[in-house]
Amino acid sequence: MPPLSPPSFLALPEDRALSPYTGCTRAHWEAAADSLLAAVAPYATADGALYHLPADRTSWSGRLSDGLEGYARTLLLAAFRRDEKVLERYADGLAAGTAGVWPRVRDRSQPLVEAASVALALRLTRPLLWDRLDDAVRQRAAGWLGDALTAEPWPCNWELFPVTVGGFLAEIGHEPEAARAAVDRGLDRIEQWYLGDGWYSDGPGRAFDYYNGWAMHLYPVLHARLAGDERLLDLYGGRLARHLEDYARLFGTDGAPVHQGRSLTYRFATAAPLWLGALTGRTPLAPGETRRLASGALRHFLDRGAVDGRGLLTLGWHGPDASVLQGYSGPASPYWASKGFVGLLLPPDHEVWTAREEPGPTDRSDAVTSVGPPNWLLQTTASDGLVRLHNHGSEDVRYDPYYTRLAYSTVTRPSAPTDAGDATVSGDPNVAGGATVSGDPSGDGAPTGDGAFCDNSVIVGGDPSRTHIEPLGTGSGWVASRHTTGDGARVTSLVLAHGAVEVRAHLVAGAAPGTPVCVTGWPHGFAARSELLSLHGLLDGAGAVGAGAVGDGATLFVALARLTAEADPRPLAELVSVTVEGTYDLSVSWTSGPSARFRFSAADGRSAASSWSVAPR
Repeated sequence: MPPLSPPSFLALPEDRALSPYTGCTRAHWEAAADSLLAAVAPYATADGALYHLPADRTSWSGRLSDGLEGYARTLLLAAFRRDEKVLERYADGLAAGTAGVWPRVRDRSQPLVEAASVALALRLTRPLLWDRLDDAVRQRAAGWLGDALTAEPWPCNWELFPVTVGGFLAEIGHEPEAARAAVDRGLDRIEQWYLGDGWYSDGPGRAFDYYNGWAMHLYPVLHARLAGDERLLDLYGGRLARHLEDYARLFGTDGAPVHQGRSLTYRFATAAPLWLGALTGRTPLAPGETRRLASGALRHFLDRGAVDGRGLLTLGWHGPDASVLQGYSGPASPYWASKGFVGLLLPPDHEVWTAREEPGPTDRSDAVTSVGPPNWLLQTTASDGLVRLHNHGSEDVRYDPYYTRLAYSTVTRPSAPTDAGDATVSGDPNVAGGATVSGDPSGDGAPTGDGAFCDNSVIVGGDPSRTHIEPLGTGSGWVASRHTTGDGARVTSLVLAHGAVEVRAHLVAGAAPGTPVCVTGWPHGFAARSELLSLHGLLDGAGAVGAGAVGDGATLFVALARLTAEADPRPLAELVSVTVEGTYDLSVSWTSGPSARFRFSAADGRSAASSWSVAPR
């Protein structure tokens, strides 16, 4: 098939008067949606029930399920676009798919995910699609969706798929008692993972990532709105509004989201909670700020090769990139990016489309922001537009290095990315702790003494693993945690940040004297400068590495780090003074900021490896 022209989005003239930051208007979003929908049309089967997009891989659910995924996820985009002619195409596919083409929805099966997209699309477009179907098709479709009411989901964001199906089936009167029970059951189950301040863990454990926005908030809030349930909307909308206070800080001035977590191939689905806040009036963001952040994310990816010459979203981040994929990633998986178009549900005259773009948090000023539930510290600098996320509370060993590194940013990506040959995973593919990993336990081809580089890590005796992360708190300009290495050593870590500069301190306990320790900083080779300056207990090694060794007992290692895109930054040593007092007390004085003192101590009065902590003095 000959290459098609680039997406029409890129051909529209920019409007820098209305949108000084991105140049994008509603017309650009409409053009992007139209282009994506037109590009997938040639890959539909003759009956329209499956969309077999070209790719050199199949997900672990198989080709048939992947074809259903292509239908369901692009149908969701068509629903947000509300183009009646395109919806007719999907009506034909619905009739054929529910006549025996589609796989059944079973316990913990991928069709359960896709059933939620189908149900949400039908609910959003009921007068345009559902109400125009023959009664026989409606009966078959309701029957196919009905299996989702009793199918057991994985214990994570999957709990919300029966909720989404149940909301639609209750509305049309199909098995209303079972439908309402599915809604109540799913909403009740996610309560155990709500940790306050607008943050959910994606299932048991401490998995924090973009699933908060494009799943844990999206489905309950949309359900409450579509059901007209003001009590639920106040509950879930209030949580969304609080979440957006932190979430808005995850985007760089170039529109890039922080490169962290799984399913990164969904790309500008990161815009979904921004639009959702505007749609429901539950947002702390001004209308122009909402559009600036959402359009920035869309532009970031479409300007950087996310769509190939055929107009198709590729499996990757900017362009094709297997390192950000999981076993469930099939050819059509990237089309969960459709969620980023939820803003098209807002009418053209809504102020989110008509207001002049306003700066986002990273545009406005430098900031260091504590995020309590995930125990993160967000560090942003307006001079270069970068966001850095210091992670001291989120982990999922199956997706290391995208969860368990010490830090992530909008301009870098983790080094030594996952190689499919490094480990095999079995069990639950979506829940932290629900799978068994064999092979390389870090999942990233990490060094076991071979000298390979893992950024933003503490490598004890050649072991870079970071498991059983225990949050130790976050406060004004700092965050701390404790973790275990694969060999059983315990590392207590503290990071302080000011401007673009970081002080990183790590106390290593439970390792034999003489055990080598490497402290690594930001990866090199990106559009920013990475620096690491060894201080206490370390000597400068190659690249962004500080090298030392464990002494007799718990040993403290301290380094300065910086990731900056400034052309000529001042030397690190001129910006902060760090002193280790005694053995375990740390004093930090910023040249243009406050001073702080911290103490590492054995919490229960012993020097056991498991008892060390750190707190401000």
